[in-house]
Amino acid sequence: MELPHRLLWRPDRSVNLDQEWARNALYEVVLTEAVRVDELCAWLDGPTLIRVWNDLYLPRGVRHAWEDRHAVLRQISAAA
Repeated sequence: MELPHRLLWRPDRSVNLDQEWARNALYEVVLTEAVRVDELCAWLDGPTLIRVWNDLYLPRGVRHAWEDRHAVLRQISAAA
């Protein structure tokens, strides 16, 4: 998969989703850089986001905003 330059500012924007670290990095980039709903829908998968939520390194404001909007993510964080 290759992210658009607007989301990932480097020459090689391809991501191998078979690699856990690369998939998590993609989710971190999209969650922090996307500004439109269609970008979130195009690059994120809900069940995957739920599964990896506690493994993502996100700015505190980003994490809180997502947890405020999605109760399931808040519950996952609280359970960790």
